[in-house]
Amino acid sequence: MARRPGRSHNGGPPLDDYEGPPWGKGDAYIFLAWRAAHDKAWKAPSHAVMLMRLEKAEQLGLTYEEYTLEILERGRHLSEDDTARIAEIQRARRRRRSSHFE
Repeated sequence: MARRPGRSHNGGPPLDDYEGPPWGKGDAYIFLAWRAAHDKAWKAPSHAVMLMRLEKAEQLGLTYEEYTLEILERGRHLSEDDTARIAEIQRARRRRRSSHFE
């Protein structure tokens, strides 16, 4: 019978010298499908698309990564009319930045 993890254990794989496959004891197909989808989503776009996203992000006061992540997560390009969403992204940026020093 398998042992239950301890009280403060997060249920993840052991970190010490794991010799098994990278997907652990889960389904290899699901692991490989998610890895392929992640690689495809974050594949570098063409130079023209990258420059267009960078210019648009700078106009909106966002970083390239924030703007691209918004496209990947929500499937839409932000515009000047999306002031509430842009402000929300900028507030989240400040929270992430300040949490490193606490």
